[in-house]
Amino acid sequence: MIDKRPKFPFVSVIMPVRNEGAFIAHSLGSVLAQDYSIECMEVLVVDGMSDDGTRDVVQRLAGQTAVSVKLIDNPAGIVSPGLNKGIKQAAGEIIMRVDGHCEIAPNYVARCVETLRQTGADCVGGAMVTVGETAVAQAISSAQSSPFGVGDVTFRTGCKEGAFVDTLAFGAYRREVFERLGGFDEELVRNQDDEFNFRLTQAGGKIWLDPAIRSVYYSRASLPKLWRQYYQYGLYKVRVMQKRRAVAAWRHLVPGLFVLSIVGSLLLSLVTQQKKWFTLVTTPYIMANLAATTYTARGKWRIAPILPLAFAVLHSAYGLGFLHGLWHWRGCFRDG
Repeated sequence: MIDKRPKFPFVSVIMPVRNEGAFIAHSLGSVLAQDYSIECMEVLVVDGMSDDGTRDVVQRLAGQTAVSVKLIDNPAGIVSPGLNKGIKQAAGEIIMRVDGHCEIAPNYVARCVETLRQTGADCVGGAMVTVGETAVAQAISSAQSSPFGVGDVTFRTGCKEGAFVDTLAFGAYRREVFERLGGFDEELVRNQDDEFNFRLTQAGGKIWLDPAIRSVYYSRASLPKLWRQYYQYGLYKVRVMQKRRAVAAWRHLVPGLFVLSIVGSLLLSLVTQQKKWFTLVTTPYIMANLAATTYTARGKWRIAPILPLAFAVLHSAYGLGFLHGLWHWRGCFRDG
């Protein structure tokens, strides 16, 4: 008797989106172009009630493919409730997140499935290449891929060999991970994946990054948009640490300390009427910023005038957001 059961694990790709009209055709298109068996894959686009044509593009592409594509409403409009809705409706043994602002390589799903099998990890993912179309966006993407910009975030800065990490983007999880730990924390507007991955590693789970698993992420197109993004990252990172009662990585504390040192030295200089205190703090930062700019902008000199500003926005926005979070949730440190 011939065994007609699928040879591959069934994979559910969940895409939480809202107003991604400019990118969704590329993002969803890359998911539908996977070299994985179409009988063993479904796509659940969880839409935060977009009003920019995103839903029309999803429905059009769904009608042009043999892959099962479901459009699910997410009235809450934020990512974590959308992910949880998708997880509840997902049929897959493996559940994967892909955002509407990125594209994944044609072998992304297949490589994730194979890496889960080989490593025994609970979650796997890969390196994220950040790109931009304009000079400003390219400067932002370069800053987000630089160790000076974001610290030792392996999935952003890259690595040559596979390694266990504390977090990554666009991960593929075994279904039992959600059955054991629950879903994404719906209080978190940002950092919901960081909190979940932190929860996973605290429970003894393993996250494996394979540099051969590749995705492309489109950076914010302007410095004000980057500021809002990283301010929220810093703000909600405080809540993640409170909920998990620990610091996932010491790099998360550096921007807040940087902002405190700038403000403190400025106040000290004003009180003492001596500029040296402010200069003592800002001069090393400016020198480090310019050195990182020179190194990062090699061969991309048109972004060089913008790159120092992009670095400064990353650091100051995250730091101010973090300090705001410490004050805003100051009463939650005891209760988590």
